[in-house]
Amino acid sequence: MIYALRMPPEIREPTYFLLAALLDGPLHGYAIAQRASELSDGRVRLTAGTLYGALDRLVKQGMLVEIGDELVAGRKRRSYSLTSEGRTALHEEATRMRSAAAIVEGAGATRPAKAVEA
Repeated sequence: MIYALRMPPEIREPTYFLLAALLDGPLHGYAIAQRASELSDGRVRLTAGTLYGALDRLVKQGMLVEIGDELVAGRKRRSYSLTSEGRTALHEEATRMRSAAAIVEGAGATRPAKAVEA
């Protein structure tokens, strides 16, 4: 019988930063997009369609929970919070990325570079 280790699925960069934006507490959609952009040094720019589609998906997957709505200047703002599953997935992805980076960083430190002819 063959057994395979079940690796957690890789989280794409926009989702990673969307989840990371909520580490310090609940935010509404627009604030999540702003925070994700800040955390990623501007690499992640979530448009409204992408953002709200991702939020809906992450709520359905159990990684986020809607915690309430408020009316601001006539517009409804829905706030979201990480669930324990979302926090765990985020930490597992951070661990996966650290392990992957260690391979690359360690390879350069322990092996002499090979010359490549052009």
